[in-house]
Amino acid sequence: MRHALRRAGRGAGFALAWAGLMAGLAGLAGCADGVLDVGGKAGSPEEVIRVVPDDGAKDVDPGVPLGVRLPSGRLERVAVRRIENETPARVPGSISEDGLRWSPRPGVRLDLAAKYSVDVVALDGHGRRSARHTTFTTEVPDHRFIGYFKPENRATVGTGMIVSFDFNQKIADRAAVQRAIRVTAEPPVEIVGRWFGDTRLDFRPKEYWAPGTEVTVDVRLRDVQAAPGAYGIQHRKTSFTVGRSQTSLVDAEAKTMTVRREGNAPVTIPITAGAAKFPTYNGKMVVSEMHDVTRMNGATVGFTDSGGKGEYDIKDVPHAMRLSKSGTFLHGNYWEDADIFGEVNLSHGCVGLRDVKGGSGETPAGWFFDRTLVGDVVEVVRSAEREIAPDNGLSGWNMEWNRWKEGSALR
Repeated sequence: MRHALRRAGRGAGFALAWAGLMAGLAGLAGCADGVLDVGGKAGSPEEVIRVVPDDGAKDVDPGVPLGVRLPSGRLERVAVRRIENETPARVPGSISEDGLRWSPRPGVRLDLAAKYSVDVVALDGHGRRSARHTTFTTEVPDHRFIGYFKPENRATVGTGMIVSFDFNQKIADRAAVQRAIRVTAEPPVEIVGRWFGDTRLDFRPKEYWAPGTEVTVDVRLRDVQAAPGAYGIQHRKTSFTVGRSQTSLVDAEAKTMTVRREGNAPVTIPITAGAAKFPTYNGKMVVSEMHDVTRMNGATVGFTDSGGKGEYDIKDVPHAMRLSKSGTFLHGNYWEDADIFGEVNLSHGCVGLRDVKGGSGETPAGWFFDRTLVGDVVEVVRSAEREIAPDNGLSGWNMEWNRWKEGSALR
Protein backbone atom coordinates (compact mmCIF):
# COMPACT_ATOMS: atom_id res chain seq x y z
CA MET A 1 0.00 0.00 0.00
CA ARG A 2 3.01 2.23 -0.51
CA HIS A 3 2.66 5.05 -2.97
CA ALA A 4 5.04 7.65 -4.38
CA LEU A 5 3.66 10.93 -3.02
CA ARG A 6 4.18 14.60 -3.54
CA ARG A 7 4.12 15.98 -0.04
CA ALA A 8 2.79 19.40 1.02
CA GLY A 9 3.01 21.29 4.27
CA ARG A 10 -0.65 20.95 5.28
CA GLY A 11 -0.18 17.42 6.65
CA ALA A 12 2.40 18.55 9.20
CA GLY A 13 0.05 21.33 10.26
CA PHE A 14 -2.73 18.78 10.82
CA ALA A 15 -0.36 16.67 12.94
CA LEU A 16 0.44 19.67 15.16
CA ALA A 17 -3.24 20.58 15.43
CA TRP A 18 -4.08 16.99 16.45
CA ALA A 19 -1.42 17.02 19.16
CA GLY A 20 -3.06 20.10 20.65
CA LEU A 21 -6.51 18.61 20.28
CA MET A 22 -5.51 15.46 22.14
CA ALA A 23 -4.28 17.50 25.07
CA GLY A 24 -7.52 19.48 25.19
CA LEU A 25 -9.88 16.52 24.74
CA ALA A 26 -8.27 13.98 27.05
CA GLY A 27 -11.39 13.96 29.20
CA LEU A 28 -13.87 13.07 26.40
CA ALA A 29 -15.68 10.10 26.88
CA GLY A 30 -8.04 -4.35 3.47
CA CYS A 31 -9.17 -2.13 1.46
CA ALA A 32 -10.37 -2.67 -2.07
CA ASP A 33 -13.12 -0.48 -3.44
CA GLY A 34 -15.26 -2.01 -0.74
CA VAL A 35 -14.08 -5.60 -1.13
CA LEU A 36 -11.49 -6.47 1.49
CA ASP A 37 -11.27 -9.81 3.26
CA VAL A 38 -9.60 -9.52 6.64
CA GLY A 39 -9.59 -13.24 7.35
CA GLY A 40 -10.27 -15.82 4.72
CA LYS A 41 -8.67 -19.10 3.87
CA ALA A 42 -4.94 -19.10 3.42
CA GLY A 43 -4.60 -16.77 0.45
CA SER A 44 -0.90 -17.31 -0.11
CA PRO A 45 2.08 -19.38 1.12
CA GLU A 46 2.85 -16.54 3.55
CA GLU A 47 -0.23 -17.33 5.64
CA VAL A 48 1.10 -18.82 8.86
CA ILE A 49 -1.91 -18.86 11.21
CA ARG A 50 -3.86 -22.04 10.47
CA VAL A 51 -7.43 -22.27 11.74
CA VAL A 52 -9.67 -25.35 11.62
CA PRO A 53 -12.49 -25.24 10.47
CA ASP A 54 -11.80 -23.04 7.43
CA ASP A 55 -13.10 -19.50 7.30
CA GLY A 56 -16.65 -19.39 5.98
CA ALA A 57 -17.21 -23.14 6.45
CA LYS A 58 -20.87 -24.13 6.73
CA ASP A 59 -22.63 -27.19 8.16
CA VAL A 60 -19.59 -28.06 10.25
CA ASP A 61 -19.96 -31.20 12.35
CA PRO A 62 -19.88 -30.04 16.02
CA GLY A 63 -17.55 -32.95 16.74
CA VAL A 64 -14.92 -31.83 14.21
CA PRO A 65 -11.49 -31.04 15.71
CA LEU A 66 -11.25 -27.31 16.44
CA GLY A 67 -7.86 -25.71 16.68
CA VAL A 68 -5.29 -23.07 15.81
CA ARG A 69 -1.64 -23.74 15.03
CA LEU A 70 1.57 -22.07 13.90
CA PRO A 71 4.61 -23.59 12.16
CA SER A 72 6.85 -21.31 14.25
CA GLY A 73 6.67 -18.29 16.53
CA ARG A 74 4.20 -18.01 19.38
CA LEU A 75 0.48 -17.52 19.78
CA GLU A 76 -0.15 -14.36 21.77
CA ARG A 77 -3.93 -14.74 22.21
CA VAL A 78 -6.80 -16.79 20.82
CA ALA A 79 -10.51 -16.10 21.31
CA VAL A 80 -13.18 -18.49 19.99
CA ARG A 81 -16.73 -17.28 20.59
CA ARG A 82 -20.27 -18.25 19.72
CA ILE A 83 -21.73 -15.12 18.13
CA GLU A 84 -25.00 -13.70 16.73
CA ASN A 85 -26.98 -15.64 19.28
CA GLU A 86 -29.10 -14.99 22.36
CA THR A 87 -26.21 -15.77 24.69
CA PRO A 88 -22.75 -15.21 23.15
CA ALA A 89 -20.24 -17.46 24.86
CA ARG A 90 -16.51 -18.03 24.76
CA VAL A 91 -15.20 -21.52 23.98
CA PRO A 92 -12.74 -22.43 26.76
CA GLY A 93 -9.30 -23.53 25.64
CA SER A 94 -5.59 -23.03 26.15
CA ILE A 95 -2.33 -22.40 24.30
CA SER A 96 0.27 -25.16 24.43
CA GLU A 97 3.51 -24.67 26.36
CA ASP A 98 5.51 -24.23 23.14
CA GLY A 99 3.07 -21.54 22.00
CA LEU A 100 2.38 -23.21 18.67
CA ARG A 101 -1.12 -24.59 19.24
CA TRP A 102 -4.45 -23.64 20.76
CA SER A 103 -6.96 -26.38 21.61
CA PRO A 104 -10.37 -26.34 23.30
CA ARG A 105 -10.67 -27.71 26.80
CA PRO A 106 -11.06 -31.53 26.75
CA GLY A 107 -14.70 -32.54 26.50
CA VAL A 108 -15.85 -29.24 25.00
CA ARG A 109 -18.21 -29.73 22.07
CA LEU A 110 -19.56 -27.07 19.74
CA ASP A 111 -23.29 -26.42 19.56
CA LEU A 112 -25.53 -27.35 16.66
CA ALA A 113 -26.94 -24.51 14.50
CA ALA A 114 -24.41 -22.02 15.85
CA LYS A 115 -22.10 -19.39 14.39
CA TYR A 116 -18.56 -19.02 15.75
CA SER A 117 -15.76 -16.49 15.35
CA VAL A 118 -12.04 -17.17 15.80
CA ASP A 119 -9.67 -14.26 16.53
CA VAL A 120 -5.96 -14.95 16.70
CA VAL A 121 -2.91 -12.77 17.32
CA ALA A 122 0.54 -14.34 16.94
CA LEU A 123 4.19 -13.30 17.08
CA ASP A 124 6.89 -14.60 14.75
CA GLY A 125 10.47 -15.31 15.76
CA HIS A 126 11.35 -11.62 15.39
CA GLY A 127 8.49 -10.39 17.55
CA ARG A 128 6.41 -9.19 14.60
CA ARG A 129 2.68 -9.37 15.18
CA SER A 130 0.19 -11.04 12.81
CA ALA A 131 -3.57 -11.43 13.19
CA ARG A 132 -6.40 -13.47 11.71
CA HIS A 133 -10.20 -13.38 12.02
CA THR A 134 -12.43 -16.20 10.75
CA THR A 135 -16.01 -17.41 11.17
CA PHE A 136 -17.85 -20.67 10.56
CA THR A 137 -21.27 -22.19 11.25
CA THR A 138 -22.16 -25.65 12.52
CA GLU A 139 -24.76 -27.90 10.96
CA VAL A 140 -28.46 -27.29 11.41
CA PRO A 141 -30.71 -30.34 12.02
CA ASP A 142 -32.53 -31.64 8.96
CA HIS A 143 -35.73 -29.80 8.03
CA ARG A 144 -34.87 -26.87 10.29
CA PHE A 145 -33.78 -23.27 9.66
CA ILE A 146 -32.15 -20.63 11.83
CA GLY A 147 -31.53 -16.89 11.69
CA TYR A 148 -28.16 -15.55 12.84
CA PHE A 149 -28.67 -12.02 14.10
CA LYS A 150 -27.02 -8.92 15.44
CA PRO A 151 -26.63 -7.09 17.77
CA GLU A 152 -25.85 -9.41 20.64
CA ASN A 153 -27.94 -9.72 23.77
CA ARG A 154 -27.38 -6.98 26.39
CA ALA A 155 -25.09 -5.04 24.07
CA THR A 156 -24.76 -1.25 24.22
CA VAL A 157 -24.77 0.05 20.67
CA GLY A 158 -24.66 3.26 18.67
CA THR A 159 -27.75 5.10 17.46
CA GLY A 160 -27.44 3.70 13.92
CA MET A 161 -27.69 0.02 14.87
CA ILE A 162 -29.87 -2.07 12.54
CA VAL A 163 -31.29 -5.41 13.74
CA SER A 164 -30.22 -7.82 11.01
CA PHE A 165 -31.11 -11.49 10.48
CA ASP A 166 -29.25 -13.80 8.08
CA PHE A 167 -31.05 -17.11 7.53
CA ASN A 168 -29.22 -20.32 6.69
CA GLN A 169 -31.64 -21.15 3.87
CA LYS A 170 -34.02 -19.40 1.49
CA ILE A 171 -37.28 -18.19 3.03
CA ALA A 172 -40.33 -18.81 0.83
CA ASP A 173 -42.99 -17.58 3.28
CA ARG A 174 -41.46 -14.24 4.23
CA ALA A 175 -44.64 -12.98 5.88
CA ALA A 176 -44.78 -15.94 8.29
CA VAL A 177 -41.15 -15.47 9.30
CA GLN A 178 -41.38 -11.70 9.66
CA ARG A 179 -44.59 -12.02 11.68
CA ALA A 180 -42.78 -14.33 14.12
CA ILE A 181 -40.08 -11.71 14.88
CA ARG A 182 -41.17 -8.71 16.97
CA VAL A 183 -38.80 -5.78 17.48
CA THR A 184 -40.09 -3.22 19.99
CA ALA A 185 -38.61 -0.18 21.71
CA GLU A 186 -39.05 1.81 24.90
CA PRO A 187 -39.82 4.65 24.43
CA PRO A 188 -42.04 3.34 21.60
CA VAL A 189 -41.18 4.08 17.97
CA GLU A 190 -42.33 2.58 14.68
CA ILE A 191 -39.98 -0.22 13.59
CA VAL A 192 -40.32 -1.92 10.20
CA GLY A 193 -38.67 -5.00 8.77
CA ARG A 194 -37.35 -5.07 5.20
CA TRP A 195 -36.24 -8.06 3.16
CA PHE A 196 -33.07 -8.03 1.08
CA GLY A 197 -33.43 -11.13 -1.05
CA ASP A 198 -34.77 -14.33 0.47
CA THR A 199 -32.22 -14.91 3.25
CA ARG A 200 -31.90 -11.51 4.96
CA LEU A 201 -34.33 -9.45 7.04
CA ASP A 202 -33.37 -6.09 8.61
CA PHE A 203 -35.32 -3.95 11.11
CA ARG A 204 -34.94 -0.21 11.76
CA PRO A 205 -36.96 2.86 12.77
CA LYS A 206 -37.47 5.86 10.47
CA GLU A 207 -34.69 7.87 12.13
CA TYR A 208 -31.69 6.91 14.22
CA TRP A 209 -32.54 5.49 17.64
CA ALA A 210 -32.72 8.02 20.48
CA PRO A 211 -29.95 7.59 23.06
CA GLY A 212 -31.11 5.51 26.01
CA THR A 213 -33.69 3.53 24.02
CA GLU A 214 -34.19 -0.06 25.19
CA VAL A 215 -34.85 -2.41 22.26
CA THR A 216 -36.29 -5.93 22.60
CA VAL A 217 -36.08 -8.62 19.90
CA ASP A 218 -38.62 -11.40 20.45
CA VAL A 219 -37.93 -14.36 18.15
CA ARG A 220 -40.70 -16.96 17.98
CA LEU A 221 -39.65 -19.00 14.96
CA ARG A 222 -39.95 -22.44 16.51
CA ASP A 223 -42.10 -24.61 14.22
CA VAL A 224 -42.81 -21.71 11.85
CA GLN A 225 -42.78 -23.06 8.30
CA ALA A 226 -40.51 -20.93 6.10
CA ALA A 227 -40.52 -23.22 3.06
CA PRO A 228 -41.84 -26.70 2.28
CA GLY A 229 -40.33 -29.03 4.88
CA ALA A 230 -38.32 -26.27 6.64
CA TYR A 231 -39.31 -25.26 10.18
CA GLY A 232 -37.73 -22.83 12.61
CA ILE A 233 -35.98 -23.86 15.81
CA GLN A 234 -35.57 -20.54 17.67
CA HIS A 235 -37.70 -19.28 20.54
CA ARG A 236 -35.90 -16.56 22.46
CA LYS A 237 -36.00 -12.96 23.58
CA THR A 238 -33.00 -10.61 23.57
CA SER A 239 -32.49 -6.94 24.26
CA PHE A 240 -29.95 -4.19 23.75
CA THR A 241 -29.47 -0.58 24.85
CA VAL A 242 -28.78 2.41 22.63
CA GLY A 243 -25.89 4.41 24.05
CA ARG A 244 -24.79 8.00 23.52
CA SER A 245 -25.11 9.60 20.09
CA GLN A 246 -21.96 9.77 17.96
CA THR A 247 -21.84 10.34 14.19
CA SER A 248 -18.81 10.92 12.00
CA LEU A 249 -18.67 12.71 8.64
CA VAL A 250 -15.82 11.76 6.29
CA ASP A 251 -15.19 14.37 3.59
CA ALA A 252 -13.14 12.47 1.01
CA GLU A 253 -12.27 15.62 -0.91
CA ALA A 254 -11.18 17.62 2.13
CA LYS A 255 -9.56 14.48 3.60
CA THR A 256 -11.05 15.04 7.04
CA MET A 257 -13.40 13.25 9.43
CA THR A 258 -15.55 15.35 11.77
CA VAL A 259 -16.78 13.49 14.86
CA ARG A 260 -19.89 14.80 16.59
CA ARG A 261 -20.91 13.51 19.99
CA GLU A 262 -23.82 14.83 22.01
CA GLY A 263 -22.77 17.58 24.39
CA ASN A 264 -19.27 17.96 22.96
CA ALA A 265 -17.77 20.26 20.36
CA PRO A 266 -17.08 18.61 16.97
CA VAL A 267 -13.61 17.12 16.54
CA THR A 268 -12.00 17.15 13.09
CA ILE A 269 -9.36 14.51 12.30
CA PRO A 270 -7.16 14.31 9.16
CA ILE A 271 -7.70 11.10 7.17
CA THR A 272 -6.71 9.37 3.96
CA ALA A 273 -9.52 7.88 1.86
CA GLY A 274 -9.61 5.81 -1.33
CA ALA A 275 -7.22 6.74 -4.12
CA ALA A 276 -8.58 7.85 -7.51
CA LYS A 277 -8.41 4.26 -8.77
CA PHE A 278 -10.15 2.86 -5.66
CA PRO A 279 -12.49 5.56 -4.30
CA THR A 280 -14.35 5.04 -1.03
CA TYR A 281 -18.11 4.46 -1.16
CA ASN A 282 -20.28 7.49 -0.44
CA GLY A 283 -23.16 7.19 2.01
CA LYS A 284 -24.03 6.25 5.56
CA MET A 285 -22.28 3.16 6.91
CA VAL A 286 -22.57 1.55 10.34
CA VAL A 287 -19.72 0.09 12.39
CA SER A 288 -20.51 -3.64 12.57
CA GLU A 289 -17.24 -5.13 13.89
CA MET A 290 -14.25 -3.82 15.83
CA HIS A 291 -10.79 -5.43 15.95
CA ASP A 292 -7.84 -4.02 17.87
CA VAL A 293 -5.61 -5.73 15.28
CA THR A 294 -6.32 -7.69 12.10
CA ARG A 295 -4.76 -8.68 8.78
CA MET A 296 -5.49 -7.11 5.38
CA ASN A 297 -4.27 -8.99 2.30
CA GLY A 298 -4.96 -7.80 -1.25
CA ALA A 299 -4.55 -11.31 -2.63
CA THR A 300 -7.77 -12.46 -0.97
CA VAL A 301 -9.80 -10.06 -3.12
CA GLY A 302 -7.90 -10.18 -6.38
CA PHE A 303 -5.62 -7.16 -5.93
CA THR A 304 -2.44 -8.83 -7.13
CA ASP A 305 0.69 -7.78 -8.97
CA SER A 306 2.08 -9.37 -12.14
CA GLY A 307 3.60 -12.14 -10.04
CA GLY A 308 0.28 -13.07 -8.43
CA LYS A 309 1.13 -11.62 -5.00
CA GLY A 310 -1.11 -9.22 -3.16
CA GLU A 311 -0.59 -5.53 -3.83
CA TYR A 312 -0.50 -5.25 -0.05
CA ASP A 313 -0.35 -7.67 2.84
CA ILE A 314 -0.38 -5.99 6.23
CA LYS A 315 -0.56 -8.57 8.99
CA ASP A 316 -1.12 -6.21 11.92
CA VAL A 317 -3.53 -3.43 10.94
CA PRO A 318 -4.46 -1.69 14.22
CA HIS A 319 -7.84 -0.30 15.31
CA ALA A 320 -9.92 -1.78 12.47
CA MET A 321 -13.66 -0.99 12.34
CA ARG A 322 -15.75 -2.67 9.63
CA LEU A 323 -18.13 -0.40 7.71
CA SER A 324 -19.39 -2.72 4.96
CA LYS A 325 -19.86 -6.42 4.36
CA SER A 326 -17.76 -6.20 1.21
CA GLY A 327 -14.77 -4.88 3.08
CA THR A 328 -14.74 -1.14 3.68
CA PHE A 329 -12.96 -0.41 6.96
CA LEU A 330 -12.02 2.63 8.99
CA HIS A 331 -8.65 1.68 10.46
CA GLY A 332 -5.32 2.81 11.84
CA ASN A 333 -2.43 3.28 9.43
CA TYR A 334 1.19 3.22 10.67
CA TRP A 335 2.98 2.37 7.40
CA GLU A 336 2.58 5.77 5.73
CA ASP A 337 4.30 9.00 6.73
CA ALA A 338 2.30 11.13 9.17
CA ASP A 339 2.16 14.10 6.80
CA ILE A 340 -0.04 12.33 4.21
CA PHE A 341 -3.11 12.38 6.48
CA GLY A 342 -5.29 15.29 5.47
CA GLU A 343 -3.21 15.67 2.31
CA VAL A 344 -3.46 12.63 0.02
CA ASN A 345 -6.04 9.89 -0.63
CA LEU A 346 -4.16 6.65 -1.25
CA SER A 347 -6.05 3.66 0.15
CA HIS A 348 -7.81 0.85 -1.72
CA GLY A 349 -11.19 2.16 -0.57
CA CYS A 350 -10.90 2.29 3.21
CA VAL A 351 -10.61 5.33 5.48
CA GLY A 352 -7.25 5.50 7.25
CA LEU A 353 -6.32 7.36 10.44
CA ARG A 354 -2.79 8.00 11.65
CA ASP A 355 -1.56 5.31 14.05
CA VAL A 356 1.66 3.61 15.21
CA LYS A 357 2.72 -0.01 14.86
CA GLY A 358 0.95 -2.00 17.55
CA GLY A 359 -1.67 0.72 17.96
CA SER A 360 -1.81 3.50 20.53
CA GLY A 361 -4.60 5.29 22.35
CA GLU A 362 -2.65 8.53 21.87
CA THR A 363 -3.04 8.55 18.08
CA PRO A 364 -6.12 9.70 16.08
CA ALA A 365 -6.96 6.05 15.27
CA GLY A 366 -6.68 4.94 18.88
CA TRP A 367 -8.61 7.95 20.17
CA PHE A 368 -11.48 7.24 17.75
CA PHE A 369 -11.47 3.45 18.34
CA ASP A 370 -11.70 3.92 22.11
CA ARG A 371 -14.74 6.18 21.71
CA THR A 372 -16.62 4.10 19.14
CA LEU A 373 -19.46 1.59 19.57
CA VAL A 374 -20.74 -1.02 17.17
CA GLY A 375 -23.77 0.74 15.70
CA ASP A 376 -22.14 4.17 15.30
CA VAL A 377 -22.69 5.85 11.92
CA VAL A 378 -19.87 6.97 9.64
CA GLU A 379 -21.03 8.93 6.58
CA VAL A 380 -18.77 9.52 3.57
CA VAL A 381 -19.37 12.47 1.24
CA ARG A 382 -17.65 13.99 -1.80
CA SER A 383 -16.03 10.78 -3.00
CA ALA A 384 -15.88 9.86 -6.68
CA GLU A 385 -17.50 6.49 -5.93
CA ARG A 386 -21.24 5.65 -6.03
CA GLU A 387 -23.39 5.44 -2.92
CA ILE A 388 -23.05 2.18 -1.01
CA ALA A 389 -25.91 -0.31 -1.46
CA PRO A 390 -28.36 -0.50 1.49
CA ASP A 391 -27.66 -4.23 1.97
CA ASN A 392 -23.86 -3.88 1.93
CA GLY A 393 -23.29 -4.13 5.64
CA LEU A 394 -25.76 -2.26 7.86
CA SER A 395 -26.21 0.53 5.30
CA GLY A 396 -30.01 0.66 5.26
CA TRP A 397 -30.02 4.30 6.40
CA ASN A 398 -29.30 5.25 2.79
CA MET A 399 -32.80 4.12 1.81
CA GLU A 400 -35.72 6.57 2.05
CA TRP A 401 -38.34 5.49 4.62
CA ASN A 402 -41.25 4.83 2.24
CA ARG A 403 -39.05 2.69 0.03
CA TRP A 404 -37.80 0.82 3.09
CA LYS A 405 -41.36 -0.02 4.10
CA GLU A 406 -42.12 -1.30 0.61
CA GLY A 407 -39.69 -4.17 1.30
CA SER A 408 -41.76 -5.47 4.23
CA ALA A 409 -43.68 -8.73 3.76
CA LEU A 410 -46.43 -7.46 6.06
CA ARG A 411 -47.70 -4.52 4.02
